[in-house]
Amino acid sequence: MKKSIGLVVILAITATIFANGLSLNSPGPVALGMGGAFVGYANDGTAIYWNPAGLTGQDNAVKVMVTGLMPIASYEADGSDYGYPAAAMAVDAESKDNLYLSPNIFVNYTKDRMAFGLGIFVPAALGIEYDGADFLALTGGTETKWMSKIGAINIAPAFAYQITESWSLGVAANVYYGTFELKRPAIVPNVGVFQYSEESTGLGYGATIGSKWKLSKVVNFGFTVRTPVKVVMSGEAKNPAFAAYGAPKSDFDRDVTWPMWIAGGFAFNLNPKTVLTMDAQWSQWNTMDKLVTEFDEAAWVAATEPTGDNEFILDWNDAIQWRIGMEYKAMPCLTLRTGWYYDPAPAPDETLTVLFSSSTNSALTGGFTWNRGKFLVDGGLEYIYGEERNVTISADNNPGSHHLDVFAFSAGIGYKF
Repeated sequence: MKKSIGLVVILAITATIFANGLSLNSPGPVALGMGGAFVGYANDGTAIYWNPAGLTGQDNAVKVMVTGLMPIASYEADGSDYGYPAAAMAVDAESKDNLYLSPNIFVNYTKDRMAFGLGIFVPAALGIEYDGADFLALTGGTETKWMSKIGAINIAPAFAYQITESWSLGVAANVYYGTFELKRPAIVPNVGVFQYSEESTGLGYGATIGSKWKLSKVVNFGFTVRTPVKVVMSGEAKNPAFAAYGAPKSDFDRDVTWPMWIAGGFAFNLNPKTVLTMDAQWSQWNTMDKLVTEFDEAAWVAATEPTGDNEFILDWNDAIQWRIGMEYKAMPCLTLRTGWYYDPAPAPDETLTVLFSSSTNSALTGGFTWNRGKFLVDGGLEYIYGEERNVTISADNNPGSHHLDVFAFSAGIGYKF
């Protein structure tokens, strides 16, 4: 075993913000209901996120919506997973049924060939919390809190222009405000178990560039590139283990980056009532090999930097999501949607941890729009089925059986003006 159990638990921290379950299949009930296969369609205000070129030709509108996420996770392990007798250190934990809500607003306005938009939305958010009593075998009988909560708010002004009757270009500026909260055990061998906690916030900047072509009366194609966004996080960490050195807490800095995202998709108008969409969406996760935490307090620096314990190893792989969706206009006032997508896990077994859930996912989605005059109501549901992962011990993981499903919904109201 490369590291002690205590150290493995200590390091189960910061990279949770990059879990593939974090990249929301929303923003927007319409996109969520169609499995996120929306790059070639992008026919409402959420085009600011999916493909800004889709803003051209739309009705002027404002939409207010909310997205909810409920992770359903479990972790099982015994002593044999950690290199000890099987009867030792048994863990059978299930996450708490927490619901994480995020609000969003989109406004779009079209004038001739030009279109303007403003989105204030949450492109990434997730959290996980366990009952500390389920992990007493790993903490020597001392109960601590195990939780992480992550989010990013994006303020995105956008502009699009219809260059020809069949071709539009669009761009959105992305201003990310990131937040992160973490509570987990800090186990110091031969000393004791302590409650570690940290909170941090930060800003980052990037852009989304999109293009949309009407290839024929039946087929539209969209292409989007979202640049990496490096969020410079700053916050405070607390660990009573350092009280003996006069430094029970320390300010810290940590740079985290949402990866480059490139997507392409088709929208097929099968008949006047039915649209079929297909997307491929690629995330450049391999640029994230590790995260480095820079502590301010000298005692924290001396204890973590020589051993590399201020680093979180990721070693992620690039991943492509495959998505398909369908929309059917059942009545003049009612549109129904469904979708499916496949999302391979970017995290290898060697870096999988309890507070850093990453699984290969298949998801089923559904949704609707009810409209009456200038008003409309959107709704969407999603259930993500995560494949169970059974991993063996390495220097940077929690060995055992990991499983994560996610239930999500999005609902909104809109007004055309």
